Amino acid sequence: MKFNELEIPEQVLRGIAEAGFSACTPIQEQTLPITLAGTDIAGQAQTGTGKTAAFLITLFTRLLSSRTSGKNPRALILAPTRELVVQIDADARQLGAHCGLTIQAIYGGVDYMKQKNALLDGADVIVGTPGRLIDYLKQKIYSLKDIEVLVIDEADRMFDLGFIADLRFILRRLPPFDKRQNLMFSATLNQRVMELAYEFMNSPVKVSVTPESMTAERVEQLLFHCSRKEKFPLLLGLLRREGMERTMIFINTKREAEHLHNLLNANGFPCRVISGDVEQRKRMKILDDFRDGSLPILIATDVASRGLHIDGVSHVINYDLPQDCEDYVHRIGRTARAGAEGKAISLADEDGAFFIEAIEEYIKNKIPTEWAEDELFVNDYVKTARPKRVLDPKRDKPGSGRTPDKNRRPPARAARPAAVAKPATAGAPAGADAEKKKRRRRKKKPAGEAPPA
Repeated sequence: MKFNELEIPEQVLRGIAEAGFSACTPIQEQTLPITLAGTDIAGQAQTGTGKTAAFLITLFTRLLSSRTSGKNPRALILAPTRELVVQIDADARQLGAHCGLTIQAIYGGVDYMKQKNALLDGADVIVGTPGRLIDYLKQKIYSLKDIEVLVIDEADRMFDLGFIADLRFILRRLPPFDKRQNLMFSATLNQRVMELAYEFMNSPVKVSVTPESMTAERVEQLLFHCSRKEKFPLLLGLLRREGMERTMIFINTKREAEHLHNLLNANGFPCRVISGDVEQRKRMKILDDFRDGSLPILIATDVASRGLHIDGVSHVINYDLPQDCEDYVHRIGRTARAGAEGKAISLADEDGAFFIEAIEEYIKNKIPTEWAEDELFVNDYVKTARPKRVLDPKRDKPGSGRTPDKNRRPPARAARPAAVAKPATAGAPAGADAEKKKRRRRKKKPAGEAPPA
């Protein structure tokens, strides 16, 4: 289906054409005829299939058909992560370039007053994470009384990150569900997500576009079994053999990510790390360098597995297999986006091997396994010291059991002093003191209660 076959305003069609889109993806083809008619929808599709464009086209069409004056926002898009907010904001500005609507992104880690003043000046569309949106809402910087379109993106991730209470706080302050259009898109529509849909949406139509395999069709998957000590030598061999142009390496913990970062840089592979505690400005600078090609390798924890739409990612490497099988789908979905091809390589050590069965059951497919030859391992590499763990003064208190030195012996307990017998009271029998200790105080009877017969 072509976009010009649908009832889409000319301003939006111009933005679609400038973005390089002409034909609808499967999720867009099934959802747009429903949403453009004003019906609520709960849509499910795998990552990288065009969900963002589907709800943005509907949103702009709705706002252009009912222009109103005022500074209060008319559309609200909620997303779980800062990266996803930034991506949606960029797509919205591109697709809505000719709509004459003001779009404002609201998220933490950047200039607080700048975003506050932007809301005070007025915005038609707000894209934000729940935390800072609630902060400004409690200060009455803006109002939700004029919201015409609500979009909840990656609803399942809202539950995973613990945002459901904040999400409900915002939804309860919107106009009645039958006075607005509600669009929910997610990679998975489990029972929790659908309960949220039925509570805050107006009889949503459920649309699911899922192929037999949960992963993108053009992703070539590959699995290597290796020991923990062999992972980095194998990674070096793969980087040299594959000739990876733009690579994302996923790892489970920040400390291991920093260690891998030091090892790769010491061995001639420039890379950077993004994790949850990296400052937002620094995180955006790293992502910009990765997009423009000046940074060939990006190491990331699962905070970056969703919300990043970076064209041309040739390889995704799971240096650590994820414990959550859904994260595997989102990780490898960073490559082969919008019809492109890509390769996903996973390294399974002694711990990661336990997660393979659950992942394969979830994606409904077996991951092809390749056994690495000895020549693929690079053993003459530069080694670096493992970063020391930084103690958290709030969590790692003395005696809390969270000290970094596992070999530290607990302090020996002081011997209890021997009990000293009290001298017997003069004139009292030898067992008088012991008898007093055994006596118990009788319970007082409530007033007015008759004595037992």
